[in-house]
Amino acid sequence: MTEHPTSHEGRQPLAARPQERTRPRQRDAAVAAAAAATTIPAPAKGSAPAAPDPQAATRREGDRLRFVGAATRRIARGIDLDEIVLGLCRASVPTFSDAILVYLRDPLPVGDERPVNPFVLRLRRSDRLRLTDEETESLSETERLRLPAVDPQADLMPAAELCEVQAGSALAEVLRGVRPVFGDSAAARVALPELLGADRTVPSGHRVILAPLRGRRRVIGAAVFLRGAERPAFEANDLLVAAQLATHTALGIDKAVLYGREAYIADELQRTMLPDSLPQPTGVKLASRYLPAAETARVGGDWYDAIPLPGSRVALVVGDVMGHSMTSAAIMGQLRTTAQTLAGLDLPPQEVLHHLDEQAQRLGSDRMATCLYAVYDPVAHRITVANAGHPPPVLLHLGGRAEVLRVPPGAPIGVGGVDFEAVELDAPAGATLLLYTDGLVESRLRDVWTGIEQLRERLATTARLTGPDHSPPLEALCDDVLDMLGPGDRDDDIALLAARFDGIAPSDVAYWFLEPDESAPGRARRLARRALGRWGLDDLSDSVELLISEVVTNAVRYAERPVTLRLLRTDTLRCEVGDDSPQLPRQRRAKDMDENGRGLFLVNRLARRWGATRLSTGKVVWFEMPVRG
Repeated sequence: MTEHPTSHEGRQPLAARPQERTRPRQRDAAVAAAAAATTIPAPAKGSAPAAPDPQAATRREGDRLRFVGAATRRIARGIDLDEIVLGLCRASVPTFSDAILVYLRDPLPVGDERPVNPFVLRLRRSDRLRLTDEETESLSETERLRLPAVDPQADLMPAAELCEVQAGSALAEVLRGVRPVFGDSAAARVALPELLGADRTVPSGHRVILAPLRGRRRVIGAAVFLRGAERPAFEANDLLVAAQLATHTALGIDKAVLYGREAYIADELQRTMLPDSLPQPTGVKLASRYLPAAETARVGGDWYDAIPLPGSRVALVVGDVMGHSMTSAAIMGQLRTTAQTLAGLDLPPQEVLHHLDEQAQRLGSDRMATCLYAVYDPVAHRITVANAGHPPPVLLHLGGRAEVLRVPPGAPIGVGGVDFEAVELDAPAGATLLLYTDGLVESRLRDVWTGIEQLRERLATTARLTGPDHSPPLEALCDDVLDMLGPGDRDDDIALLAARFDGIAPSDVAYWFLEPDESAPGRARRLARRALGRWGLDDLSDSVELLISEVVTNAVRYAERPVTLRLLRTDTLRCEVGDDSPQLPRQRRAKDMDENGRGLFLVNRLARRWGATRLSTGKVVWFEMPVRG
């Protein structure tokens, strides 16, 4: 026999991949069905049995071997569950059978895990030969006579969608036996009604093979092959064919389920390693993208992060660990966590890279990574950048000019014994800073500096489309940058972080030093009241004065040097009080007779948000109030 394309009908259609969606020509299916129907000639009714023909038997065995080879290759081509089941159905109908039912365990066990009870089989797919009148008329008279008698509008084998396999039942015994059985055997006559449903039977005159699907550890389903009454009956050797099809299908399903679990774990690992969402710090807008190297390598060592810092600043980080394995992703996660911890200590960028280098050396001698760490100050409109072997960032100015920032390249993280250098640059309002990994600019077809130049030109071209007075939208800018990638440019992971610098105008900032004495809270209230009046926020005066008084009082209690007070007006009003004491305040519940301990309780109740951050020179306590209107 040879493999023929067919048309199919599924009770539960599976989402086939694009390469599987192209349907073969129906005329070819009709001719294949006609040829399959006469592969084994049936003796004439009422005539004496013909003498065995050794050559015909040899041809039939050769056809079976060729069919098994083609069918198993088709099944093996599938990489996921849907493709494997679809391959079994398309290989079987009509060459081996007129219809097929494929049942799979629900849920399918993964690897060595114990399956859940009860043992339930779900009809995953049912395919059968269907020929329309138009297709049949296009055949010759001889081909039409050789077709099996199939009603296009009728199911050859109606079946229930769910079947619960009871322990000790006939169906359970057939599945446990693993070997395919004929439908007219004693075991199958009882097992088939259990599988198909109590009120569903095999049509009269049809032949059936029931084949258990056993994976590496256990039975995971069953396949039912059906031939119509006009087709030659199954032979003993056909049981071996069904066994081969069932074995290859079951092992393929086992591998597909394991692959699906690994892909799920990889996706979850990568998702948890990268930020779910970016923060919304004052004075800067952020957007990001991440693309894996390929569908089959979904995890890698590229990462990005944006970390709010005291004083309305924000740390922008992008890094790349060598490799695309689970190990690379795990190391990336550790370095990202370390960077977040170091950022919380408000260390200079070069110090952050120095500690990351030490952490990478502790993880192993071959743990190498590149990283770029930048801190943006929206009040000073400045950015401080330190680099550890990473491609330089690109700054897109408001007028459309794009420049590659000149930052010291540095050595990669993990080399050890290398000093990192930081540079401070202007970050004008309206400019956009683009941080990226080398997968965006380097590939087999171009070197890294050629890619960086192409990126710079792409940004300048995009900016010219929006005009000299408007910055391109961040999300659209990220998409446009990724569109520059060609078919051969996806050799590595790509992490992309874009930051639009809005800044905070000097007129929206008020800053004072307060001596750490008992007059400081009163002076802080008066200064805040004047600033709020100047900004037209008198309706916030009572609440802000109360909270400032409480926070400044707590700072004066422990400070030895002047206390700082800063107000920032943006879409919210932010108040920051700094002192030289490293001890962070903690909210606690005051007792009825306590005179102190209620300040942070008031801050927590009246402010929209509040927090405290330890600095190298002390700490900052801040709170935010919504600006009405």
